[in-house]
Amino acid sequence: QVQFVESGGGLVHPGGSLTLSCAASGSISSILVMGWYRQAPGKERDLVAAITRTNFTNYMLASVQGRFTVSRDNAENTVYLQMNNLKPEDSAVYYCNTQPPRDNPWGQGTQVTVSS
Repeated sequence: QVQFVESGGGLVHPGGSLTLSCAASGSISSILVMGWYRQAPGKERDLVAAITRTNFTNYMLASVQGRFTVSRDNAENTVYLQMNNLKPEDSAVYYCNTQPPRDNPWGQGTQVTVSS
């Protein structure tokens, strides 16, 4: 199984930007769809964005449309999430995994906190 390591989170003011990275331990070129997920305290983990092997975005959470962009670099085995105009409600731990995740292990995630 491929494992994923997320990075790039941090504390940002409302309106700020962050770019998250997801590094895979192996090749992702054969993974049809990769996803970014997030989980806020006391809430379930939700799918935020999904991208196909050919870099087509086939899902974006309605509340982040127009603000977030997902991309992947199969050669570098990395998936990115560019987040602009961040809002406090975007605060969560962000994870990447296959979409659907099936029985793939979850990484540690990266914390994003949007606060003034």
